[in-house]
Amino acid sequence: MKPQSEKYQAGYPTARKIRRACNQELYRTVKRLKKWIPKERIQQAEKLYFQKVTLNLPWIYEHYSNRKALADWWDENVSGEIAELWEVDRAKLCAAFREAFGG
Repeated sequence: MKPQSEKYQAGYPTARKIRRACNQELYRTVKRLKKWIPKERIQQAEKLYFQKVTLNLPWIYEHYSNRKALADWWDENVSGEIAELWEVDRAKLCAAFREAFGG
């Protein structure tokens, strides 16, 4: 099979796309937690998640089609700080994220 030509390969996502994706993923996670989280804490988590994604963008871009690897990365690098911020159990947060993210 021929490798995909450069014409059809998408480049790195813009900051706006990253921010919107982070926002949407955390929104879906909160819905699956079935627990009320104050808006300020959600915004802090979005900011934290956005920073982590931008710092690891080359790796994330390389594995964009592997949802399981991305969910594993989230569990290792992001979930602990967000669980602390939202005052929820980390295991429940990870499970809710995986269910929302599809990993």
